[in-house]
Amino acid sequence: MSSTSSSTTRKLSRPARRAFLVVHVTASASWLGLTLGLLALGITAATTGSAVTVGASVRAMKLFADWLLPPVAFLTLVGGLVLALGTQWGLARHRWVCVKFWMTLATTTATVFALRPGVNSAVAAVAAGGPLPDAGDVLFGPVVSLSAYVFMTVISVLKPWGPTRRGRRLRTASARPRVGDSAPTRQPA
Repeated sequence: MSSTSSSTTRKLSRPARRAFLVVHVTASASWLGLTLGLLALGITAATTGSAVTVGASVRAMKLFADWLLPPVAFLTLVGGLVLALGTQWGLARHRWVCVKFWMTLATTTATVFALRPGVNSAVAAVAAGGPLPDAGDVLFGPVVSLSAYVFMTVISVLKPWGPTRRGRRLRTASARPRVGDSAPTRQPA
């Protein structure tokens, strides 16, 4: 814990930071992989001529959407939030962290309130003996999600855009000598 931030923010210990980083990266990679699986199943359902294959594809998508995506999305969101709040990156100090947080929150919400209902309506229609009602129900969500996850991965690696206004202000404040700090002394040469 640095002396400049110890009064305002409690940082994670190194083992805790590493553990949360492993959880966050693993959950994020899982979310990306599940989305690729959903996209493959959606493409199969939308392009096959076999009713049996359509039914199997949308039922598998439902399994992913109901049982795997929500916990992985939540774990990604919580892991990222803990890392942001418990490390030097902060939640509002760097633009890339803010963008990732809001995009993760948006994609988690979209997974629960848009992707799952779309998959469920496709399953209901196919289970009732009808055709796939709209290929968009099984393709749009995975395509948008995949695009978002790839973008978030890129900004996690590149860390673009620099600090936020708050981040610049905090950096400037921590660089100023505080009252009571002694001025650096020069040693005679």
